[in-house]
Amino acid sequence: MSAAPAELAPDLERGLKRLKLRAVRRMAPEVLQTAKVQRWAPEELLRTLVEAEIAARDEANLAARLRAAAFPVRKSLEEFKVAESAVPQATYEYLASLEWIRAKENLVLVGPAGTGKSHLLVALGHAAVAAGLRVRYFSAIDLVEALYRGLADNSVGKILDALVRSDLIVVDELGFAPLDLTGGQLFFRVVAAAYERRSLAIASHWPFEEWGRFFPETVTTASLLDRVLHHATVVVTSGESFRMKEARSRAAPRARAIEAATAPKSTKAAR
Repeated sequence: MSAAPAELAPDLERGLKRLKLRAVRRMAPEVLQTAKVQRWAPEELLRTLVEAEIAARDEANLAARLRAAAFPVRKSLEEFKVAESAVPQATYEYLASLEWIRAKENLVLVGPAGTGKSHLLVALGHAAVAAGLRVRYFSAIDLVEALYRGLADNSVGKILDALVRSDLIVVDELGFAPLDLTGGQLFFRVVAAAYERRSLAIASHWPFEEWGRFFPETVTTASLLDRVLHHATVVVTSGESFRMKEARSRAAPRARAIEAATAPKSTKAAR
């Protein structure tokens, strides 16, 4: 039975704590004991501790970026059924490469409910976070409500500054509810602040010519679309709702089971 690793000397413990090398401080006693027993070269010992610290920090940073993104659900690109969607394969591959985010371009998804818009937006957001990018997710209503609260304490400018520190701003469900004049102007400020500085990914079930349904001012709508579409990939989704397909596929076996259970049983022939 091997002896328990010796604790670090107090001065080393203090030094590692001051340098915020948490992983090294946690692992050092055991790694030092292993290095001594197995006669590691000094470089191997140092490399092991450095790699452990880097891995721990990468994991912590990923968790922090995920919390900051505030995704409503977890979705992955691997789960997105490209072949069953209206997204062209070449377009999907470009979006999945995330090059459009690095180029500060936008993405706009337009199409009926249930055709994969939200899934693709959130999955791309998760992929961007995994790649080390900063992402912030909002439904359109939540974003405008946050800006409205900023009007009350004169912090709209600070909210916008925080938003454009993200590499990608995801706005889902645009047009689910109409905006008043102030709400439309606040949303325009988000678009203007991000223009050619950060990427926007927007989903709406309304075609562009009908965005006047939820933006009350024609000039604001035209100016907003001009900025959003200037450097943008536009995908028009179509087809039957994925959710309806899945609901039918789940319902079919259940219906067959009920039918079998309630069918009249044949009577045995009389002897």
